[in-house]
Order: sequence, then C-alpha cells, then structure tokens
Amino acid sequence: MTGVPASAAGGTGHRPVPGGKLGAAAVNQASLWNVANILTMVRLVLVPGFVLLLLANGGYDPAWRALAWAAFAIAMITDLFDGHLARTYDLVTDFGKIADPIADKAIMGSALICLSWLGDLPWWVTGVILGRELGITLLRFWVIRYGVIPASRGGKMKTLAQGTAVGMYVLALTGPLATLRFWVMAVAVVLTVVTGLDYVRQAVVLRRRGLAAERAAQ
Repeated sequence: MTGVPASAAGGTGHRPVPGGKLGAAAVNQASLWNVANILTMVRLVLVPGFVLLLLANGGYDPAWRALAWAAFAIAMITDLFDGHLARTYDLVTDFGKIADPIADKAIMGSALICLSWLGDLPWWVTGVILGRELGITLLRFWVIRYGVIPASRGGKMKTLAQGTAVGMYVLALTGPLATLRFWVMAVAVVLTVVTGLDYVRQAVVLRRRGLAAERAAQ
C-alpha cells in the first residue's frame, strides 16, 4: 500500500500474495450465484416437479395438466432470459455453459417422453426430436477443436415451435385446438429435421476448413 513497485523494494514482482488463491476461489464461487445461473437452476428443479404434475392422477386430469403446463411455461420463459442475461451482463460461467443445455434438454425430453408414454404423442416424434438433439451434441464435440457453430434463426424458430407444440400437448385440449396442436407439432418436426441437416452441413464445412488450415500450417 506504499505505492512502491515490488521490483524497487527488492522483489521480483511475481511473488504470490498470501491468500491469493483463496481470494480467487471466493470470487469464482460468488460468480456462480448470478441471476442467469439461478434461472438455469430453477429450470433444472422444475423438471421433476413438471413430471410429477403431468403424470398425477393417471396423467389425464385437466387440472393437473394445467399445472404441469404452468411449470413447463415457466421453464421455457427462464430459458429465454438466462442466456440473454448472461451475455448482456457478462455473467457467462463454466457452470452455465454446461447446465443451460442440460436444463433445456431435460425439460423438453421429459415432456416428450411423458407425452408419448401417456399415448398423446407418437413415439416416432419423440425419437426424431431427441435423436436430433443427441446428434447435434455429438457433432459439437466432433468439431469443437475447429470452432463453434453459431445459433441460426432456423434453430431459434425450431425451439419456439417445439416449445409451443409441446406446451399445447401438455394441456388437455379438445376440438379445433387439438387439431391445431397437431399442425404446430408437424411444423416443429419439419424444422427439427431441416435445421438438424443444416447443422450437419455446417459442421462438415467447419471441419474441412479446420483440417485444411492444419495442413497449410504444417
């Protein structure tokens, strides 16, 4: 606190500060509890609650289904905000990078599997959507050393269509609304397949460019 540089005081300027590691750990621990991560945690906690509500009383009680829809809607809303808040206010953490996609897949996957198990949604629809998500996750690991494929507008539309369609299936809809949800889900499935194929194309191109760059650097 004297304002004298360490080198002038006879030091090297690289001496560790007592408690420095502890201080850094405290900062990292504190940064975990930001609003973006808390929203992600809320979404993770909502998953088992949503499943219990959806399957309550045999899974066909309109009142319980409405409560399940409310839990699903809250999860989808938090998904819209946590990533935006993290990027806007520099709240990105390693925990968020890992937990956010897990939370997304957990709530959507549990909803699809439960709906198919109840007989409300064909299993092939669940298979297509979950298969696409699993495939994209594997592709990310395949090309991660060469770069990151940014989220596309089609991918965002896919997410919106899936969330809307699944939410409509969670509700005990009848009549014209039941017909409408069928077509909304059809749009979601088409977007799921199209955006998945486009992601594969981008991954292949990115990997080829990365391999070419590596060969040129040799």
